[in-house]
Amino acid sequence: MRARLALWVSGLSYEQREVSLKNKPAHLLELSPKGTVPVLWLLEHTVIDESLDIMRWALGQSDPQGWLTGLDAKGQARIALNDDTFKFHLDRYKYPVRYDLTAELALSVHREQGVIVLHTLDECLRHQPYLSGQSWGFTDAAIAPFVRQFAHVEPEWFASQPWPKLLAWLTMFKTSEAFETIMRR
Repeated sequence: MRARLALWVSGLSYEQREVSLKNKPAHLLELSPKGTVPVLWLLEHTVIDESLDIMRWALGQSDPQGWLTGLDAKGQARIALNDDTFKFHLDRYKYPVRYDLTAELALSVHREQGVIVLHTLDECLRHQPYLSGQSWGFTDAAIAPFVRQFAHVEPEWFASQPWPKLLAWLTMFKTSEAFETIMRR
């Protein structure tokens, strides 16, 4: 989702192909033996198969909203925390069976570790309107899809948590033109 956000904001044209990860096409595996998505296959046969790299590449081509120039050290640290710590716990909270975990362990350990990160995001949003600062940017686009996934595991529980700024930020993202556009199939 974050790669699609950067491609959309860059204004670059691209062909999007949805794939079933349960039945990976041979061509996907030829392009990227990892077999994960997203994969960006450029006309000159270069392959970029990491979402942050796709974001950087797309915005390096065209960055009309200044997402790359607005990405500072704090934003990079927030993204690193998201991609390392938060995603680790999100995956185990969302898919406990995949990791041979009990639901109780997923809640008591992995949800709670995710909550620690979410509180830091809410605290940031108490001091500025977006994770990127005064306007939506790279850091927001890089993190919002993962917060959305976390929220969807237990939506009622998530909505009842004491992080009003984070809830408003996530709602703004989910109702944005960018989100609506990139989520069309």
